Amino acid sequence: MTDLQQSRTASREASDDAPAPPGRPSRRFRLGRRDESPAGRYGAGFLAKLALMAVVDAFGVYVVWSAYLAESWFILGAMVAMLVVANWVYFSRRVVPLKYVLPGLIFLFTFQIFTIGYTGWVAFTNYGDGHNSTKEDAVAALLVQNERRVEGSPAVPLTVVADGDELGFAVVQPDGTTAVGSAEEPLEAADATVTEGRVTAVDGWEVLDRAEVLARQGEVTDLRVPVSDDPAAGSVRTQDARTGYVYESTLVYDEAADTMTDTATGTVYTPNDEGQFEAADGSTLNVGWRVFVGFDNFTTAFSDSRYSGPFFQIVVWTFVFAFASVATTFLLGMFLASVFNTPMRGRKIYRTLLILPYAIPGFVAPLLWSGLLNRSFGFVNQVLLGGAAIPWLTDPWLAKLSIIGVNLWLGFPYMFLICTGALQSLPTDVLEAAKIDGAGRLRTWRSVVMPLLLVSTTPLLISSFAFNFNNFALVYMLTGGGPRFEDASVPLGHTDIMITMVYSVAGLDGNAPKDFGLASALSIVIFVIIATISAIAFKRTRSLEEIN
Repeated sequence: MTDLQQSRTASREASDDAPAPPGRPSRRFRLGRRDESPAGRYGAGFLAKLALMAVVDAFGVYVVWSAYLAESWFILGAMVAMLVVANWVYFSRRVVPLKYVLPGLIFLFTFQIFTIGYTGWVAFTNYGDGHNSTKEDAVAALLVQNERRVEGSPAVPLTVVADGDELGFAVVQPDGTTAVGSAEEPLEAADATVTEGRVTAVDGWEVLDRAEVLARQGEVTDLRVPVSDDPAAGSVRTQDARTGYVYESTLVYDEAADTMTDTATGTVYTPNDEGQFEAADGSTLNVGWRVFVGFDNFTTAFSDSRYSGPFFQIVVWTFVFAFASVATTFLLGMFLASVFNTPMRGRKIYRTLLILPYAIPGFVAPLLWSGLLNRSFGFVNQVLLGGAAIPWLTDPWLAKLSIIGVNLWLGFPYMFLICTGALQSLPTDVLEAAKIDGAGRLRTWRSVVMPLLLVSTTPLLISSFAFNFNNFALVYMLTGGGPRFEDASVPLGHTDIMITMVYSVAGLDGNAPKDFGLASALSIVIFVIIATISAIAFKRTRSLEEIN
């Protein structure tokens, strides 16, 4: 190193170490060196991030603890994994892009991937009424539901108590001690005040008066309070809310042999492949458990006469409804957009009026139209048609036309807005070239405007088809799927589409037993149909892009 270089190096080091003049930052700070002070290490942004992550972690710990208590190990593991990943991402400097992507990925996993996976799992089970839980829960439920009063058991003075909405019994046992319990907690010794041989106050519970007991009489008579943790020990029940008796189950479960025996008849029940206890004569107990049934639900949907006939009719109507809805709304919207795309007086006012139906919520408008189309009191029949009694919603064909008409009224403003924007974005030079070449209005529309319009609107038409294929709110709010099929043994109707059929089969409307396995299988069929049609349609859309 030359003398000149050594002199420059020494001068630079001296200037770095020299104190900065008042009001001017030192050279070390100006060169971007890290500020090692506590304020520099933990700025306001870091503290805000720390507080936000503390809230997220607190919520996550709550979910983990709840999942642990409910023994939902999958949810527990998924939440722990998401918490670990979230803390690593937001406190690490190596994965900056992931900080912006992670929230969307978590929501995608929670509300899409998990939902699809769970639906797929349920589709291959017998989950539904009578098969709601595990085998252990089914055994406990059978023991409780097949109880009979123990002959010679003493009557115990009983008082109905409550802890919030939870009911319980406080009893004075034959040895003079007091105990209290609920449907979830067996009888346990408790400190209570006894007056004239009956509990009048008990710690942690509110004693109900006669009026409150009468108001909840059904709950009181249905309540079973286990005597102990052993379901076979029986439970305390009452009919008059004053005297309790011990009831024991007539069924006995042999865990070693895995059999259920009815002590009253001597019948022995063994587990079958359908998740039920079955006797030698083919009779079964009324409570079962969830098991995998393979493709039985799909077979039922296509081969069982109770579902196959309505199923194919509903599938055909669903396609007709979806295609008709897209075609009518698009054609009317495109026509109005073309009309109001030319300059005219009051065009802005007309456009505003045309989009008013789009401002009404999609579940409110069908309810309004249901009243307007009422056969006896509707505005359409009574006012517009002079008192006619046209069954708009109760005749199979008129009900279908009504649904398409109401959906046209609801959907054309959307297509009108889309087509208006697409028409205004068309290149004027292409239109002028067509005019110079001598093309008329019809020829220009057919060969230039329409192809260019389809390039931008076809993806929206595909999404509109998928939406109408699952347009649950319109059908359910307007007709409820009715009128019902006359020859069907299940509550399905002429205007049901596949998604409302799933809702009815699932038993969520209360008109049929719940069958979540079959409903999930039908949901997968819907998904496959929409995915296939969308894939084909989007592939065909690429040919339109060559016009550009």
